[in-house]
Amino acid sequence: MIALVHGLLFDGTGAPARSADLLLEGERILAIGSAPQEVPRIDCAGLAIAPGFIDLHSHSDLQALEDRQEKRKQGVTTEVVGNCGFSPFPHEDHLKDLQEFAAPILGRGGGWGWPRASDYLAALRQSPGSVRAIPLVGHGSLRVAVAGLRQGPLSSGELSRMEGLLEEALDEGCAGFSTGLMYAPGSSAPREELERLCAAVARKGKLHSTHMRSYASGLPEAVGEQLELAQRTGCRLQISHLQAAGRGNWDRQRPALDRIEAASQQGIDVEFDIYPYQCGSTVLTQWLPQWSLEGGTAALLRRLGDETRRRLIREEMERSRAQEWSDLVVSSVAGKADAGWIGRALPDADTALDLLREADGAVNVISFNQSESNLRELLTHPLCSVVSDGFYVTGKAHPRLYGTFPELLGEIVRERRWMSLAEAIHKITARPASRLGWTDRGRLGPGQVADLTVFDPALIRSRSSYDHPEEDPEGIRLILQNGIITYDGRR
Repeated sequence: MIALVHGLLFDGTGAPARSADLLLEGERILAIGSAPQEVPRIDCAGLAIAPGFIDLHSHSDLQALEDRQEKRKQGVTTEVVGNCGFSPFPHEDHLKDLQEFAAPILGRGGGWGWPRASDYLAALRQSPGSVRAIPLVGHGSLRVAVAGLRQGPLSSGELSRMEGLLEEALDEGCAGFSTGLMYAPGSSAPREELERLCAAVARKGKLHSTHMRSYASGLPEAVGEQLELAQRTGCRLQISHLQAAGRGNWDRQRPALDRIEAASQQGIDVEFDIYPYQCGSTVLTQWLPQWSLEGGTAALLRRLGDETRRRLIREEMERSRAQEWSDLVVSSVAGKADAGWIGRALPDADTALDLLREADGAVNVISFNQSESNLRELLTHPLCSVVSDGFYVTGKAHPRLYGTFPELLGEIVRERRWMSLAEAIHKITARPASRLGWTDRGRLGPGQVADLTVFDPALIRSRSSYDHPEEDPEGIRLILQNGIITYDGRR
């Protein structure tokens, strides 16, 4: 038994904080009140005590198997991996295809991959990582498992096999299903395919988290597609990193929110999440026409080497891109590409295509996406959870990987005063827990799992920047997971 005393308790519900002691027994919270004098104590005077932060949208699928510190130092005790259609399982007979498909987001070229969700979950249980990782099963990975990198509608047999793999993964312990509808080959899935899979998710009572088909000019239609899927199948819907990307599309955000709010009021179980930054990060191939990605990297490189097809790719990129070229900054390159590009903006389409050829198709970028007023509208919305969407690159990662949660509690809450500290904590504790159907974590109360984050509300902040992302945050003092101290920053 142990007691955290003299702290300011934020219970995760959004209610105002109160001064009280927190008594723990084993891996659970025993009581809130005045701790007996004979119980060992940790003095938390001047500090906030909150449930452990839950990162509802992460891409640390492989790094969760290691003892990485980036999330733990932010106060995260649980992160949900397998987002945007990318999971490191299953692979059936397509291991190399799975690695090619997912490596740009998962952060490694090869040497990984699990046949089934159960195999990956077993690896997580045996890993030394101190942050609990809970996987979603990715739609793109499921598609690759049954059809390789081929685009287009699947056969009846392939679709049945994919549905079976999805149900198996959910039964084995995955928290839900994710789609990445801007990433080939999942981007080519017809609505009928998605409806069948979402129906399976609904039957299992799990979550559907979606990277939609568009966050730019097609944002309203993309939101509409997902709301219709949720209505027709009954699945719980989480719209990933909602935003209107590109200056010319900023006015499309409010209509999209109107549709989400109306659907929620009509009883559709829909919410969304976003990171507390105006810039996003993804792969440069997301700006290419999807037909150019048919058949994988080797086929793409052949097309880029053909003058006619390259011209068609370039023309379509110019017609469809939401950002200015100056809004795209290279964060990582591979192959024979010049690493000097890291940290530099792309000047034009031809340079982007040249770089993709030199990097064997593997280029990551940080993209300026949204306005400050739009970001504020999203972060303060009652249906919003706050997430990192962080992933690892060989180069300069987005600062969200290292600083999302201190950025929220420091810059957004204390400095900009966009919301109260209690509201912000709710968006990274009880709200994401409720999206996953968890009833025993994300709150402070008797019987809850003793995942706790203790921090200094006057000092907490991110030190990570776009130029120097790999900086530790400040202000996190203590983290407990299952009642055990896993990080002590008081020294």
